[in-house]
Amino acid sequence: MSRRSKEKSQQDVYEFVRRVAAHQGWELNKDPQFLDDLVSGLRQNYARYGYFLCPCRDGSGERQKDRDIICPCDYNVPDQQQYGHCFCALFLSREFAASGQEPQPIPERRPESLFD
Repeated sequence: MSRRSKEKSQQDVYEFVRRVAAHQGWELNKDPQFLDDLVSGLRQNYARYGYFLCPCRDGSGERQKDRDIICPCDYNVPDQQQYGHCFCALFLSREFAASGQEPQPIPERRPESLFD
């Protein structure tokens, strides 16, 4: 795969996360700098690995091993159900977003056996 095919602009990644949020009925984090940092992390991971690896987790760089932490990760829905937002606080449930609360750190759901 050529290097060029692994490049996404910041706007491309913003569009990706906006579409995911709209499709799932979620909200994006309202903090513009925080959101920009997360989008930058997704962009860097896409350039590095060729897929949108969660910017808040370390992956192996092997798509099959990382499939549970490709954005939106497998843990997103249970995290939102329990805490109102995903692990990295990119995606918020509509209820949580409407509450005006700030996302807080939450426990990692990913089993340790999948770390590397």
